[in-house]
Amino acid sequence: MSKHRANNVKRRRIIVGAAATGGLAAASAAGYWLTRSDDEPATPPTAEESASPTAEPSASPSPEPDGERGAANSTKDGALPGKGGHPGLLHTQDDFDRMAEKVSAGESPWIEGWNRLTANGRSHADWGARPTAVVIRGGDGSNVGVLFTDVHAAYQNALRWRISGDEAHRDKAVEILNAWSATLTEINGNADRFLAAGIYGYQAANAAELVRDVDGFELGRFQDMLADVFYPLNDHFLTNHNDACVTNYWSNWDLCNLASVMAIGVFNEDQSLFDRAVDYMYNGEGNGSLDNAIPFVHDGGLAQQQESGRDQAHSLMATGLLGAICEMAWNQGVDLYGYDDGKVAKCAEYVARYNLGRDVPFTTYQWGHGQTCAPREQTVISETQRGQVRPVWESIYHHYAGRQGREMPNVADMIAQNGPEGGGGDYGGGSGGYDALGFGTLAFAR
Repeated sequence: MSKHRANNVKRRRIIVGAAATGGLAAASAAGYWLTRSDDEPATPPTAEESASPTAEPSASPSPEPDGERGAANSTKDGALPGKGGHPGLLHTQDDFDRMAEKVSAGESPWIEGWNRLTANGRSHADWGARPTAVVIRGGDGSNVGVLFTDVHAAYQNALRWRISGDEAHRDKAVEILNAWSATLTEINGNADRFLAAGIYGYQAANAAELVRDVDGFELGRFQDMLADVFYPLNDHFLTNHNDACVTNYWSNWDLCNLASVMAIGVFNEDQSLFDRAVDYMYNGEGNGSLDNAIPFVHDGGLAQQQESGRDQAHSLMATGLLGAICEMAWNQGVDLYGYDDGKVAKCAEYVARYNLGRDVPFTTYQWGHGQTCAPREQTVISETQRGQVRPVWESIYHHYAGRQGREMPNVADMIAQNGPEGGGGDYGGGSGGYDALGFGTLAFAR
């Protein structure tokens, strides 16, 4: 896929990187992790519990680009956004080369991340796929587990092949993905069907991106499945928000569907879809745009996540989705990480800090609820599920600290306490344990 330049995006041009300063706040390899919590995330609530909240975002200046690409990043290693092409979603060939080199040498923390991957049962080459024609999430007959476990199995096997060269894992990933593209015709259920289309759409595209050029992989058929089964639900939600007030649904609903649109755009080489996702991140009215997902910037390098007053599990989920979207965009030449002086970094610092048991400021959050936009507000941050562990930190940390040398002390502490990151199946058996592909220690450490 070609490099995505500023003039492809409506209304606001893309800036490539605000300057970031400060030293790398990483724990040493010898002391990279202290402890690892075994807490499991709860299964996400029903559609009725999930549906709801934007506050008016704090007025924050938009970055002014310097020419078409913007001013060059002052990164500690001169890193600039990628050049597009394939593989080019969460991982590039340079990433796979780095992983393979570090794992082969037995270097920490990559080898610990690798060991976490190989210990996961979904990464084994004897995994049996369970494709079905109709996937239901929410309501009667819910069977979505067969989809998300198979998507994670395909991703984990493909990742093992990319690093080790073991063709049994390559063949297993292809087998799983081909089975689903030959079978799946519909995603249904209550409002949660939009979550399924978003989360598993972007994850399926990422799994398939790892094997897109493998002989025997049904590339065209998989592209058709993404375009015909997943994307229509993504499009419907982002356009209509399930016929509710645009501020009714929490940020993760928008974000997972944006991640899917972006990933499908890259995988299917459909520039318009990629551009649509980027434009929405800058200008969208829903809670997934950058200024609505992160409505308030506080002093001390912190920014409040839109779901902070709801519960911490979903604040972590939304933060992880922001990281995934930013990384996919970066690898296609667009720097969402740099928006508004690294707003995503400040959000990650805020969410990590609170979930480490530390105090954070909180601004009252107000939004319109339901179909009538009835006023609602949250006046305090939620303690519900505080301290939950999810594999969402390393991609964000290793961009800002690894590529840019920016200090991320709270995220660094979160990684030190809970690494190495695992993946689907390591954080509980419910759908919440599969909201992120994970294995960030292995994949993103630099």
